[in-house]
Amino acid sequence: MSIWGKLLGAAFGYMLGDVFGAVVGAFLGHFIDIGLGQAIFLSHSEVEQIQASFFTTLFSVMGHVAKAGGRVSENKIAMARSVMQRMALNESQRLTAIELFNRGKKPDFPLDLALKQFRTICHGQRNIIQMFIETLLQAAYADGKIQPAEERILKHIAKTLGISNYRLAQLEGMVMAQEAFKRGFGAQQQKPSRSHTDLLRKAYIVLGVASDASDAEVKKAYRRQMNQHHPDKLVARGLPEEMIKIANEKTQEIKSAYDLIQKDRGN
Repeated sequence: MSIWGKLLGAAFGYMLGDVFGAVVGAFLGHFIDIGLGQAIFLSHSEVEQIQASFFTTLFSVMGHVAKAGGRVSENKIAMARSVMQRMALNESQRLTAIELFNRGKKPDFPLDLALKQFRTICHGQRNIIQMFIETLLQAAYADGKIQPAEERILKHIAKTLGISNYRLAQLEGMVMAQEAFKRGFGAQQQKPSRSHTDLLRKAYIVLGVASDASDAEVKKAYRRQMNQHHPDKLVARGLPEEMIKIANEKTQEIKSAYDLIQKDRGN
């Protein structure tokens, strides 16, 4: 893989007179390099910019949220590493992600500027922003619960990105249900005695629909969730290709939840 895109990107960042800008520039160059061989998804510079912005903003803001609760716990660090691992980052990308995470922890990190730039660059695309928020929520819940300070900063982040408190609460419930459903579904495969009722309740939350919804409403909710998390569509809109595995995991969880509901309903 060529390194010229990275070098040019870093040089552009330094021209802006900002080290953080250089990091963003380097990743923009990285995605330009990838785009040379995969024009089907990365044929436009706007998509390349969104991918670079998503990556750099995600890890820096993740570090900022982790620090909001005071000392960054080992669980938070482990979660950040888990995201890096699931994205299959190479060593250079991993080190840059760590640098971004640490940059976000600093008191002078320009959170609002970073968020507004990200929202502008991604043109306020709801699905991209939702994926961003969902990943932050997963990281925030690494300790099993969100601290009040973290909750406040997440609400501020959501508001800045155009997400209401009501929608944030929905996403929060769905993320928690996805994680619990994933663990519970795996456990049920090994121990069928696990509470079917509790697992089914979480399945409905994963789809974002009430348990008394009609079959048509359940199917509509399922299709909406699959469309919002479809990896190919998200990448085409600017999601970094390194996030494909995470998007695939989400669609699998959504499908498993839908299948469980359908089976329970005898469909």
